[in-house]
Amino acid sequence: MGRYVARRLLQMIPVFIGTTLLIFLMVYALPGDPVRGLFGDKGTSPAVLASLRHQYGLDKPVLVQYWDYMQNIVLHFDFGTQVASGRPVTDILGEAFPVTLRLAGLAFVIEATLGIVLGVLSGMRAGKAVDTVVLFVTLLLISVPVFVLGYILQTVFAFQLDLLEPSVNDDTQISQLMLPAIVLASASLAYVARLTRTSVAENLRADYMRTAIAKGLPRRRVVGVHLMRNSLIPVVTFLGTDLGALMGGAIVTESIFNIHGVGGTIADSIVRREGTTLVGLVTILVLVYLVTSLIVDLLYAVLDPRIRYA
Repeated sequence: MGRYVARRLLQMIPVFIGTTLLIFLMVYALPGDPVRGLFGDKGTSPAVLASLRHQYGLDKPVLVQYWDYMQNIVLHFDFGTQVASGRPVTDILGEAFPVTLRLAGLAFVIEATLGIVLGVLSGMRAGKAVDTVVLFVTLLLISVPVFVLGYILQTVFAFQLDLLEPSVNDDTQISQLMLPAIVLASASLAYVARLTRTSVAENLRADYMRTAIAKGLPRRRVVGVHLMRNSLIPVVTFLGTDLGALMGGAIVTESIFNIHGVGGTIADSIVRREGTTLVGLVTILVLVYLVTSLIVDLLYAVLDPRIRYA
């Protein structure tokens, strides 16, 4: 197991370099000039613009900028300086990521819990009324866009029923994050439920399930140990990769509920052409994806004893 982990960590290095380089090139290919944007319509002299570009290293070739950027990350954990405010990008990341991490964590719990429960109920009663209702609800959640669902839930539960806050004023309170977390988790919850349903329904017809039932094992053990451990392997794969997607895909949700997290910062950086901030945020998301993919691979051996890593 240790050798496998070390090998996977070494494999992450070229993946990290390749993805960050691609992101860096794409971001700096965006039209617009963040330095010129500081002065708006007033403008300033070319000498001042040239001085500021030199100060932030924007007058260097893109590959040289990328090399300096990677050096600063590896040696000093320095993601650069935001052009608009002059603040270190590390400080901005430190403010935005805890907010989105709480939101994504709550959405992940809702997605995993409800998705697996609904999927198991639907899979064990395939073709019956419960299965039909679950399939209909999940299809509805997949079909409705996030921004539409967000405004509907906000109108119903916040403005009409007055059960939840319409916007987030204090992102440390779970109660205020509940509604945006439900919106953020809605589509993923539907995919988890359908994936679990398909896996459970398929494994119910497997030979090892018939053997376990024929041996007279308790139903709780048959379902909880034999059925669930094998059925959750594809679900764990989806959940592992979806955690990073929840953190990076919260732009619309954070905009609807006035949450100042990663999504809002990414949207603001795109508008302002803040390449340094945008690259720093996406770099962290890449690391999240790589770490979660490694954890998912290690969980395979826990769920299925037949899987062993040399």
